[in-house]
Amino acid sequence: MELRLEGLEQRVGANVHLHPLDLNLVPQAVTVLLGATQAGKTTLMRLMAGLDKPYKGRVKVNGADVTGMSVRERNVAMVYQQFINYPSMTVFDNIASPLKLRKEKNLSARVNELAAKLHIEPFLKRLPAELSGGQQQRVALARALAKNAPLMLLDEPLVNLDYKLREELRDELSQLFSSGQSSVVYATTEPTEALLLGGYTAVLDKGELLQYGPTAEVFHRPQSVRVARAFSDPPMNLMQGQAQGNSVVLPGGVSLVMNLPKTTSSNATANSATSNVTIDVTRDITITIGIRAGTLRVHQRDGDLALPGQVELAEIAGSDTFVHVHTAIGELVAQLTGVHVFSLSEAITLYLNPAHVYAFGADGQLLVAPSLPASNSKAGN
Repeated sequence: MELRLEGLEQRVGANVHLHPLDLNLVPQAVTVLLGATQAGKTTLMRLMAGLDKPYKGRVKVNGADVTGMSVRERNVAMVYQQFINYPSMTVFDNIASPLKLRKEKNLSARVNELAAKLHIEPFLKRLPAELSGGQQQRVALARALAKNAPLMLLDEPLVNLDYKLREELRDELSQLFSSGQSSVVYATTEPTEALLLGGYTAVLDKGELLQYGPTAEVFHRPQSVRVARAFSDPPMNLMQGQAQGNSVVLPGGVSLVMNLPKTTSSNATANSATSNVTIDVTRDITITIGIRAGTLRVHQRDGDLALPGQVELAEIAGSDTFVHVHTAIGELVAQLTGVHVFSLSEAITLYLNPAHVYAFGADGQLLVAPSLPASNSKAGN
């Protein structure tokens, strides 16, 4: 199924919930809507489903304009944050309900197949209220899959589950979606979830669509500081410096050698969005440097830049240790694999390969990004 959004905009009174956007989803693939709370993800999903009508713009399915068509007239499956099931029906009947509407043959076999995939076979005779939250959400997912709709919308379906259940269901969903039978749109606030699901990612912020493309490409080559902020967990370390030739001079006089482009374009004034001027990047232009937490190390390698500092905070999360360090260039957060023990105010040196650094221009647009790993150069990897 081909879903195309043209000039789609949503307002409620004087409030703009979604700025005008164009988006052509890749058919039969997973598209992740990534953004913080109130970024516009749910608003966009409701317009895709036909639950709301847009203020402006059109929604097209396979070339046909369905903008004014209600959700009942569209073949869409949707899973919400809440565990929405039919309370008076057993798990079996909940999953079977869309199959019965289609008068599908081999109904029992299909229900049992979906229940097996989502590990809820022992609960088929129970009512939803007799299940845990994770089990109820599995039932809702099974019913959505049973509908076999060409468009499946999942609005943060795992947000209300505990960490362990989220991890389990993420892995299962990746496998379920890999069949490619439906176009899947999955909303989340978590960059890690987007990376695990793969496919394609649309980054939203404050109702604006910032970037859309293969997930690995959007992660490794964020087009702007705003995209980099949205697609980094923990947040990307950002600091400003001044371009001088092939180097960026950071706070504390630390010089970072980078292969900056010689020129770039920028808006001439704030009020002339279509008027661009060419600027010399190498001449005392303010550059924003971006360093992902996972690229900082405590062991030196050839060509590394050394950043001495003091430990301000160290915390263990899962199998990683996050260390907050005060350095000459500013406060840095390093994500170290494994369990590391540090004392407050302990002297520490972080090491950074300059080839792993991002650079953004004065307008926030990407100037330099690390090379995209060969294994991640294609969508879905």
